[in-house]
Amino acid sequence: MNKNYLNIIGVALIIVVMNSFFVVTEKEQAIKIEFGKPVGGPIIDSGLYFKIPLIQTIIKFDKRILEWDGIANEIPTKDNKYILIDTFARWKISNALEFYKSAKNEMLAQSRLDDIIDGAVRDEISNRSMGEIVRSTDRKMEIYISDVKGSDEASDEELAKSGARKDIIKSILDKVGSKLEELNMGIEIVDVQIKRVSYNKQVQTKLFNRMVSEQNMIAEKYRAQGEGKKQEILGKQIQKEKEIVSGAYLKSQTIKGTADAKATEIYAKAYSKSPELYNYYKTLETYKKTLDPSTYFILSTDNKYLNFLEK
Repeated sequence: MNKNYLNIIGVALIIVVMNSFFVVTEKEQAIKIEFGKPVGGPIIDSGLYFKIPLIQTIIKFDKRILEWDGIANEIPTKDNKYILIDTFARWKISNALEFYKSAKNEMLAQSRLDDIIDGAVRDEISNRSMGEIVRSTDRKMEIYISDVKGSDEASDEELAKSGARKDIIKSILDKVGSKLEELNMGIEIVDVQIKRVSYNKQVQTKLFNRMVSEQNMIAEKYRAQGEGKKQEILGKQIQKEKEIVSGAYLKSQTIKGTADAKATEIYAKAYSKSPELYNYYKTLETYKKTLDPSTYFILSTDNKYLNFLEK
């Protein structure tokens, strides 16, 4: 009988000892709960820890960065245009004890973050214009903004602002961080980003019309540049053709002049050697060029033209 009691006591001691220790891993942090209330500070380092069995319980929380994914909300901008904003954030439990006191668990914490982050996003978006929200970089637009005046979208200055999206995100992050610090929730906001920006149908129609107009302007600009380049090339080609023709004509006239001078020189030499033969040759050439069956001449008998013709 005593042996059975000893066995029972031994088993009970083993159970008590096993329930007296707990392990916290690298990705966890924990707090001790005693009679429904937290005791001691948060346990953030991994290792083996002691607890009072049957009196103290352990609640563990994730030490890694967690994700918050909000619901897309339609928010009016500063220039009274409704825009659909979809945001997400990353957060972590910075103090497990304060987190337990304020939120108890991650599900309730996500619900609290819904109110805090959505409120900060709504406040910031309502104080910004459409142009500031849409633009995310300081890249200069390739169109002439002055050419699209008259549009009731963002003004020239608003469209030209550099990196407005970064300022919006930073402001939202600062507001959320300040609110969490004020509420002492044991939560640290790591990052907030705008995942998607959408427009209602009215704004979409205006936006698409504007995009078409801007692209047409760019296309027209390139067409004008191409036409100018075409005329420049054609002008150069015509000028080159004129230069070639002029050069060829000048060269032909030079050759012709040289040939005529050479021929005159030959004729002069021939005439000086035998004037009678030269006159005879030239007269025959004249006959060859002027006489044909359809040509009639009325000449006197003593005309020199008839000197070498037989009567």
